[in-house]
Amino acid sequence: MSEIERIFRAEYGRAVAVLTRHFGDLDVAEEAVQDAFVTAVRRWPELGIPPSPAGWIITTARNRAIDRLRRESARPSLEAAASGPDETSAAEWEDDMLRLIFTCCHPALAPAARVALTLRLLGGLSTGEIARAFLVPEATMAQRISRAKGKIRDAGIPYRVPRDADLPARLSGVLAVLYLIFNEGYAASAGDTLTRPDLTAEAIRLARTLVALMPDEPEARGLLALMLLIEARRPARTDAAGDLVLLADQDCGRWNGPLIDEGRTLLRACLRRNRPGPYQIQAAINAVHADASATNGTDWPQILLLYDQLAALTPTPVVALHRAVALAEVEGPAAALEIVDGLPGLDGYHVRDVVRADLLRRLGRAGEAAAAYEEAADQAGNEAERRFLRGRANALRPPGPGS
Repeated sequence: MSEIERIFRAEYGRAVAVLTRHFGDLDVAEEAVQDAFVTAVRRWPELGIPPSPAGWIITTARNRAIDRLRRESARPSLEAAASGPDETSAAEWEDDMLRLIFTCCHPALAPAARVALTLRLLGGLSTGEIARAFLVPEATMAQRISRAKGKIRDAGIPYRVPRDADLPARLSGVLAVLYLIFNEGYAASAGDTLTRPDLTAEAIRLARTLVALMPDEPEARGLLALMLLIEARRPARTDAAGDLVLLADQDCGRWNGPLIDEGRTLLRACLRRNRPGPYQIQAAINAVHADASATNGTDWPQILLLYDQLAALTPTPVVALHRAVALAEVEGPAAALEIVDGLPGLDGYHVRDVVRADLLRRLGRAGEAAAAYEEAADQAGNEAERRFLRGRANALRPPGPGS
């Protein structure tokens, strides 16, 4: 990525946010910012990058939009709405970014549309890049983004930060969108590779932006800490062939120390506020896993205690499943299997079958474990994960004649 592309990716969301406030129209704002990028690519190599690239992009985009609207006599109201000072203060930029974040993640939009719109308008990813990340045709993704914009326009979804009474619920929706983007990058739901580092990087960048805009929200910090602590292990999650390596088998020397340190620092800042939430607790769990790199042993009783706290806040079958993994390390696989077999609402969730297969294997029930691994492989969407699970299943089967 060139320096111009890097700047544009970093400033795209802010520019779209400011222009949306000026013109009150997402399409006008986006088209104007894209025009500014084309101009920057043509002029900056010769004239040099300006001292304030963000200001240059916003001013150029605004002028391009006004010129275009003047040529479109049917849209004089938008041109009038754009009248006003060219300068945008840092506080206004922050307000604009928050407005755009909450607009993209509005609960009236479908979850997939929230993710796509966030990556497009805030992340500056092209429609083709988003389509490739989620393995859908570009035309399908373009239609998804267009419909989301249309829903915002036709339903009159307000371009504003929610009121104080509505903020906690709306913020949780924003955090959920960012975590969905991160999870798709960390454990791809489909395709040949296990991870998509471009998506994890974008989710972390957006989480950093949100923390900077809302520094008093501990769950935003908790989500960023969680992402960093998980991302720190990504280099060790696959071997040279791209095959999955389980946490217990990873080379801790390949973990990213600076990311772990940053995640721990963020987590400590959260704990001082004494307002625990699900993302902070999940970050604490991953911080305990990170401690194993120094102690050569995971503190499973501490992790189980943290899962108890998480289950009290979010009593979902998925949380109960992950708690069972910790329970198996503390009380043994039999106690955990009894819980896993009794969990409702997880049909078709391949992680449940992975956990169940591992517990059966540890109990010496090889045939049942192999069948569970195969079932999990059939449900997994990622080829690297399917390959790993089928390898586990085959290793548990008795050798055939002549083998």
